[in-house]
Amino acid sequence: MANKHGRRRSFGSVRQLPSGRWQVRYRDPETGQLRPAEKTYPTKTDAQAALTHIESDIARGRWSDPDAGAVNFREYATAWLRDRKLADRTRERNESVIRLHILPTFGAGTVADVTSARVRSWRGKLLAAGLGEPTVVKAYQLLRALMNTAVDDELIRRNPCRIKGADRYDVPERPVLTVPEVFAIAGAIGQRYRLLVLLAAFTTLRFGELAALRRRDIDLEALTVSVRRAQAELQSGRLFDKAPKSAAGVRAVSFPAELLDEVARHLEQFAAPGREGHVFVGPQGGQLRRSNFRDDWVKARKAAGVTAELHFHDLRHTGNTLASTAGASTRELMTRMGHSSSRAALIYQHMTSDRDRDIADRLSVMIRNGGGGVVSDPSETDPADP
Repeated sequence: MANKHGRRRSFGSVRQLPSGRWQVRYRDPETGQLRPAEKTYPTKTDAQAALTHIESDIARGRWSDPDAGAVNFREYATAWLRDRKLADRTRERNESVIRLHILPTFGAGTVADVTSARVRSWRGKLLAAGLGEPTVVKAYQLLRALMNTAVDDELIRRNPCRIKGADRYDVPERPVLTVPEVFAIAGAIGQRYRLLVLLAAFTTLRFGELAALRRRDIDLEALTVSVRRAQAELQSGRLFDKAPKSAAGVRAVSFPAELLDEVARHLEQFAAPGREGHVFVGPQGGQLRRSNFRDDWVKARKAAGVTAELHFHDLRHTGNTLASTAGASTRELMTRMGHSSSRAALIYQHMTSDRDRDIADRLSVMIRNGGGGVVSDPSETDPADP
């Protein structure tokens, strides 16, 4: 088709519609079929400029099918989560975040409807509604990961999640206890859970790792606790053991010799029977649950007079700090805590059990100097235990 100057346009065309607006048409580079642009334009100049941009994108290989993103967001998000290889607890947590915080805003539209402006508005409304920053960060991370896949699937040209710093938050400094404070909590919580507190602080095991310990994981001669699994709990209440997230999570951690009598006494009085019996169980012999343990923890924390901001997980942070004070190197700390990294293999190769034993021995000295001790009456049992 010739323009008013008598020259034939080499790429596409523009025409005025009965409405008065201008339409752009061009050959689809993949199908060869004539197709209109996504939208119309108020003037011929605007339409010609848009046509030039389309031609440039095709020439540079940056053109994408505008209709590709016309996929229902809810359906795409559901399929995306279903196809990801995730642990049960992680899948449940991600599904909950998507259902509660992403789909209400984006679920009814298409993938292409998720624009940078809408993402900024969505994130701002979540924060303004009082949703915790960690949850908002998690929601943003999931949306960004989902949209990255949409880019890979060529449904959209670029990821609309482009807010600098939105994928992280500043974690407030957690409380660190002194050795006497650790023993104060251990003394206040009762004999059934006394060792749970002490091992959390002096071996830096996580709650789930402690709850999953079996008798055979305790070596009284080597003074070690072997971590082979971790307990997890679904929203339905079902408990199950899962493998550590990485090879670094499988480890043997030395405990201070000062705790040997504590460990032996606990195994004799409170642990479930048999090599596969759980080291920590509830008063009725059932598996230890966070929800059932929380009341005991809060009461002990108050009785010990420590900060109300202290979480059980802060015992792990305390133990890491104490071990560092005892002379542990960064590499040794990462191994002791079961941290995963690109250097995990190197850590395992160079971390020796003798050095870990030395760390535990130094912790023993700190316990003695800090006034910690064992139960004076070995026959004393948990008053809550019949």
